[in-house]
Amino acid sequence: TLLYTIKFEDLAVFRALSRTLSYPLSRLMSEVAKTPAQLKKEAARQAKLEKFQKKQEALKAKQDAQAVKPKEEKKKPKSTRPAVVSYTYNHPEGEKKQVSGEMPPSYSPGYVEAAWYAWWEKSGFFKPEYGRDLSKPNPAGSYCMVIPPPNVTGVLHIGHALTNSIEDALVRYNRMCGKTTLWVPGCDHAGIATQVVVEKQLKKERDISRHDIGREAFNAEAMKWKSEKETYIYKQLKAMGGTYDWSRACFTMDPKMCKAVTEAFIRLHDKGLIFRQNRLVNWSCSLKSAISDIEVEKVEVKGKTLKKVPGYADPVEVGIIEEFQYKVVGSKDTVTVATTRLETMLGDTAVAVHPEDDRYKHLHGKAVHHPFRKCNIPIITDEFVDRQFGTGCVKITPAHDFNDYEVGMRHKLPFVECINDDGLINEVVPMYSGMRRFDARVAVRRALQELGQYVACRDHEMVVPTCSRSKDIVEPLLKPQWWVNCKGMAARSIKKVEDGELKIIPSHFEKTWYSWLDDCRDWCISRQLWWGHQIPAYKVNIAGKPSDDLDNGMWVSAHSEEEAMKKAVAKFNVPESQISLYRDEDVLDTWFSSGIFPFSVMSWPDSTLDLKTFYPNNVLETGHDILFFWVARMVMMGLELTDELPFTEVYLHPMIRDAHGVKMSKSLGNVVDPLFIVNGISLEDLHKTLDNGYLAEKEIIRARAGQKQLYPNGIPECGTDALRFALCSYLTQARDLNLDVLRIEGYRKFCNKMWNATKYALMQLGDQYQPPSRDFMAYPVEGIDLSYIDKWILNRAAVAISDTNTAFKDYAFQQCTTAIYNFWLYDLCDVYLEASKRVFYKGSAPEQAAARHTLYTCLDVGLRLIHPFMPFISEELWQRLPRLGEERAPSLVVASYPQVWIMRVDQGIDARMNLVKEIIHTARSVKDTYLESKAKPEVFLTSSEDLTPALSAMEDLIGCSVLHLNQPIPSGTAVGTVGNKCEIHVLVKGLVDPVKEINRLKQKRSAVEKSLEQIKETIAKHSDKVPEHVKQSNHEKSSQLTAELSTIDTAIGSFTKLTL
Repeated sequence: TLLYTIKFEDLAVFRALSRTLSYPLSRLMSEVAKTPAQLKKEAARQAKLEKFQKKQEALKAKQDAQAVKPKEEKKKPKSTRPAVVSYTYNHPEGEKKQVSGEMPPSYSPGYVEAAWYAWWEKSGFFKPEYGRDLSKPNPAGSYCMVIPPPNVTGVLHIGHALTNSIEDALVRYNRMCGKTTLWVPGCDHAGIATQVVVEKQLKKERDISRHDIGREAFNAEAMKWKSEKETYIYKQLKAMGGTYDWSRACFTMDPKMCKAVTEAFIRLHDKGLIFRQNRLVNWSCSLKSAISDIEVEKVEVKGKTLKKVPGYADPVEVGIIEEFQYKVVGSKDTVTVATTRLETMLGDTAVAVHPEDDRYKHLHGKAVHHPFRKCNIPIITDEFVDRQFGTGCVKITPAHDFNDYEVGMRHKLPFVECINDDGLINEVVPMYSGMRRFDARVAVRRALQELGQYVACRDHEMVVPTCSRSKDIVEPLLKPQWWVNCKGMAARSIKKVEDGELKIIPSHFEKTWYSWLDDCRDWCISRQLWWGHQIPAYKVNIAGKPSDDLDNGMWVSAHSEEEAMKKAVAKFNVPESQISLYRDEDVLDTWFSSGIFPFSVMSWPDSTLDLKTFYPNNVLETGHDILFFWVARMVMMGLELTDELPFTEVYLHPMIRDAHGVKMSKSLGNVVDPLFIVNGISLEDLHKTLDNGYLAEKEIIRARAGQKQLYPNGIPECGTDALRFALCSYLTQARDLNLDVLRIEGYRKFCNKMWNATKYALMQLGDQYQPPSRDFMAYPVEGIDLSYIDKWILNRAAVAISDTNTAFKDYAFQQCTTAIYNFWLYDLCDVYLEASKRVFYKGSAPEQAAARHTLYTCLDVGLRLIHPFMPFISEELWQRLPRLGEERAPSLVVASYPQVWIMRVDQGIDARMNLVKEIIHTARSVKDTYLESKAKPEVFLTSSEDLTPALSAMEDLIGCSVLHLNQPIPSGTAVGTVGNKCEIHVLVKGLVDPVKEINRLKQKRSAVEKSLEQIKETIAKHSDKVPEHVKQSNHEKSSQLTAELSTIDTAIGSFTKLTL
């Protein structure tokens, strides 16, 4: 009885009883009568145990079987990427590639692009002298362009690839049009950018600065850097297929370029257009140099933001505006001013109010007291003050703000400098002397608070000017610099565009041109650097005469110190013994040497054959972002120094962004070496490229994340041709283009389509085929009777030729690539090649002869058309075509570009063929709807057009057993319509369920009927305001829908008969 009162779970009690009664525990517990819930729980436990035991037994059996059986390897997933085929060199480098062997089964960029470039270059095809005498005029004219010289700061990115693709397409096209062409390559020394990266390299690798080794040794290090980067840049340009004349390659610090730069400075200085003056400049305290406007990044902040600044351990606070008070002298009044740079108040020399602001009229002519300099500064009136902004009072710091500088000049205010070159506060206020500028900001704030003159601080949306090279916050400082007076040159440049002598494409950038040049200020051309063109200016010191560094009249410019001395003696009429010369240590702004690039590469100022033949250049192609910084300066300096425009056309391409529309940046990981797209690269190797630069660790982590997002599987091998074609196909008049690598990969597949089309064609042409004359498209060939489809494809080729030539002349690259792409893919491959199969397998000998001539002509034309965009695959395939005796050019590079022939084909054939293609498409659609893909039913076609010439081609392309034209329609057909011109009846009797088809057709009839009612309602509401073309279109739609209803009713009737 006791056992029945004990809970089964009370195991401790059972153990005590077992010991007391000397009774086995297991037997004792089994004696206990269990409740239904306990029994259920125990059964569940037992079931789980049995299940587990079975699993264990199965696992053991499997392990035993594997121990006996050999281990099978896991099947790797099938790769979706094409196999890489390599070209085996069996000839010396630079010799012509062997193409007599069998073509690889599919297109492989590595195979196709091998060997051609070296042969082109060695053969001299890129030189203007190829097959010509430059001293004699070419009736077809000349065509010259210079590369926008890439900086030797690093490797080329995808933006450079766009530039190369556009320019090489233009050069190849014009060369093929018979012009004497010259495309000059080169690199820019990129003064400030190169100096920064070389300094970083010295710090990282040797832990030294440029000051540790001196100017001469540092420039030698920079030259080593230049040689290394220039070599790789030229390798990239060659891999991209650029047809540059490498014998004329220029570096902006080559001797002839230095001579030209010095001559340009001397001429402009002697004319008084270059002068020396103390003015405000954009100053990088980190670099201790003035920087150009293009090197100033306008970083927008919405409010209070902490920004990392070189030399500061803690971030600096920006995005705030602070208000403080000045006390009016002789009054209890105060004026409140606001500033985003509080430390600059140490250099304030006035407070400005608007002359019409009633709030402050009583203060006109009075002064306020400066609390730290212990002096009075005037209250002035100036209309530049915005009465609606803040308090309407503005602090004026002429020595540290560009707007205030102009105010200071107008009111002849003193220019009090408070910040030194290195960003430290000077002795203007001794208590802050030697303090860093942003530390002084905090100290000044604290001092104003203690004086009770600090008012408030609030968030402020603003632009923080930042040095793109050092990431330092730019400080406007007064510096004695060399300046170019640009006003006259700018006015002349504006007139050239207004008069149409200089054409800017796209034309909407003309507005930007006028805007910038109308307000063109003097250009600061001196930089406090070591790397670059040292300014050829010499300060003249005359014994016993005081000398001022800012006196512009005491400077002479010359090619050498000896020449400078002669000029000084002549200018000041004193003996040489009383003169000492000091050469300015600064270097010229990089844009100065770039500004004379179009003629300095031709050895200006020397009168050379190149300068006579190729200057002015024909076109300047570059990105729209440097329209002012480079293009305008080239025009200004070209007009001033040569009295000619440096070029007559400017084509501006969009800026490349990544697939998400984000601006390219190394720290974001979206900057890509074009060779990574050409050759392909894994994500892992892409990550490794970041370690070779000078990014901070945080930036590397961020960049890797960006790479992983954009290229999770790395970048596939796309090849140069696909990359070039894709980039040019993107080009519109937009300001930006978003580059998607998947689109480039799509054009690689297009290359494979061309490859297979050519393989098929060569197989059909055969080894014994002799090409027709080159006038095959223009004049009949005896014994050759062209079929309807032959005439059509030749007409399509002629249309593609016309469209492509027109597009090239208009710089309409997207239209150009589209015309070529459509001809190859939709006309030649999709239609003509498919239609030709019947001819080559079942046609007569004359039909086959006509088809071979047509096919050869289309391939020859198509490859010539696409060559400017896809130079490698076009050369590879063209060289495999049968030759036309010795008349054919040795390479497509120097072959002729197709021009519009006198067409002997029917001008209306396109319209008729479009109808044929619609019929084929509709018939296939009807067939696929009702039947299996392999079925070949009879098809009945009724049409008001005469389609007899295209009947056989349509039969093959539709895939039917017989195509009947305008024959009685049997019952049991499925129907399709093409407008109101023709009906297609596909015989499906015995192959489909007629009841199901009747129901489907009735549903379709309801939809068509509804559409017809809607269009009739629209027509009924037509008013006089509705354009005629809209009315006509609606009436045509109504007729088409009515015809379609009739066709559906006929089909329903046919299927109904099958059910009887």
